[in-house]
Amino acid sequence: MLAVACVLAWVTDNWAWAIPPVLLAAFFLWFFRDPRRTIPSGEGLIVSPGDGLVTETVTIATPDGPQQRISIFLSVFDVHVNRSPIGGVISRVSYRKGQYLNAMNPASADRNEQNVVVVRGEGFEVCFKQIAGLLARRIVFNHHTGDTLERGQRVGLIKFGSRVDVLLPPEAALRVKVGQRVKGGSSVLAAMPVGAAQ
Repeated sequence: MLAVACVLAWVTDNWAWAIPPVLLAAFFLWFFRDPRRTIPSGEGLIVSPGDGLVTETVTIATPDGPQQRISIFLSVFDVHVNRSPIGGVISRVSYRKGQYLNAMNPASADRNEQNVVVVRGEGFEVCFKQIAGLLARRIVFNHHTGDTLERGQRVGLIKFGSRVDVLLPPEAALRVKVGQRVKGGSSVLAAMPVGAAQ
């Protein structure tokens, strides 16, 4: 965008034409910001994989039995760097192409482009989905099956508006509610009961 600004200013001999691309360049730099986060310590804690607004907490049926799902909506104004909700080993990574429904739409959890990651650690598994939204067209995930992750470790990002879903064991005690804003890596979504995370 900065190069485009220079070309427009040179071709038109008017710096006013450079203002829109300069503003876009500033927006892109701001959008891809990656702030440091304080990662909470403690056994069985499950942290948010992304910044955003909690839009749903519900129990759903899965092939592995009932699980709790927390959905977090990331607007274009949120940090879009994603982090691992727990420390452990990646047991599955599955990318799937799909639609680009509005990420606030519950159907987006199943029908949109998404990357599904399962991490096993501390004796339990957590699945999190990077889900593309209406504007998102690119999901980035920088790890592979068998990689070891730390709780709160950066793992990738979703470019522009999007959503992350976290699937938790049914016995996990939720620490967030619908309408609450969370921060990736630092906000605790839930905690496993003492003795269950073994």
